Amino acid sequence: MIRAVVFDVGECLVDETREYGTWADWLGVPRHTFAAQFGATIAQGKDYRETFQVFRPGFDLYAERDARATAGQPEHFDETDLYPDVRDSLKTLRADGLWLGIAGNQTVRAGGILRDLFSTDVDLIGTSDDWGASKPDPEFFRRVAAVVPAEPDEILYVGDRVDNDLRPGAAAGMHTALIHRGPWATIQWHTEEAEKLPTFRVESLLELSPLIARFNEQER
Repeated sequence: MIRAVVFDVGECLVDETREYGTWADWLGVPRHTFAAQFGATIAQGKDYRETFQVFRPGFDLYAERDARATAGQPEHFDETDLYPDVRDSLKTLRADGLWLGIAGNQTVRAGGILRDLFSTDVDLIGTSDDWGASKPDPEFFRRVAAVVPAEPDEILYVGDRVDNDLRPGAAAGMHTALIHRGPWATIQWHTEEAEKLPTFRVESLLELSPLIARFNEQER
């Protein structure tokens, strides 16, 4: 049975359109040009960070984050950047009696923002910077399993990427759900892994509650 649900952050809970737009601005690149290169990089199976190298060879993401913060332009997201189904979905899943967590590849600063937004909605918020391990490293999912009060096969990890979320989550013995939004899920949605690997494929997080209920009923 599924007893816990853990959510990725970017393009699962948070729409990152504004954030990547500000990176295009920081680089001095038209936003549509940056977005086109971003999509091409993902479609080629490359690390999204290679997008920055196209426009500024030698680009160091962590150093540039610090530079942006110094310039008064730190990474930022807020309630207006959440996908519209997030709040109602968390409320429903909580009412279903499920343990809820948020865990993704995020900075310490982003972790603080997440805690401000979700401290009363979920049981745990963890980030890659907190744990010193980033997806798809198996260690990240071992950390998830260690903090969730359920067995790995009782955890559902929800994300938007086959490579970072589904594949390593399944390898860790967890159930997975693929949410169809954002650049990665849009590009990967019709691949064989995206169709066969996840326990659930959803267009909205609101679909999770009835799907989990049906799954758990079948497992009784």
